[in-house]
Amino acid sequence: MNLEMHNKIAATHLQRQAYLYVRQSTLRQVLENTESTRRQYALRERAVALGWPLDRVVVIDSDLGQSGADSDRLGFQQLVVAAVGLGEVGVVLGLEVSRLARSSSDWHRLLEICALTDTLILDEDGLYNPGHFNDRLLLGLKGDYERSVMPTSA
Repeated sequence: MNLEMHNKIAATHLQRQAYLYVRQSTLRQVLENTESTRRQYALRERAVALGWPLDRVVVIDSDLGQSGADSDRLGFQQLVVAAVGLGEVGVVLGLEVSRLARSSSDWHRLLEICALTDTLILDEDGLYNPGHFNDRLLLGLKGDYERSVMPTSA
């Protein structure tokens, strides 16, 4: 763990749960892109390496194979509304966290809720604190970029 990551993680984060959101947009992706699914589940070990006990790493994979445009994504609602909104989450993990939300407004709403509840966000690129200006700026740019190059149904 690098020093920057170490400085962002406080004891209060580690006392809460780590939530790993695993998702692919279609059943075809689930069947054909098994490497992506494996990499997403492997983020559990990153949470453990950062200090979360394995029994406090919650995996939400109920949205696997569901397009964000065609479903209510109950797993995402559980993550954002129930867990993060109630301050139960120390970190949200995802392979490409900007893909958690299907629209810019949902993405920025998630960032706002995470900032208000002091919830960190971790993806393959790094660890972010949406309550810190530079991290929030970078996360906002990542989300806006993803939506400019990816189809909205994903």
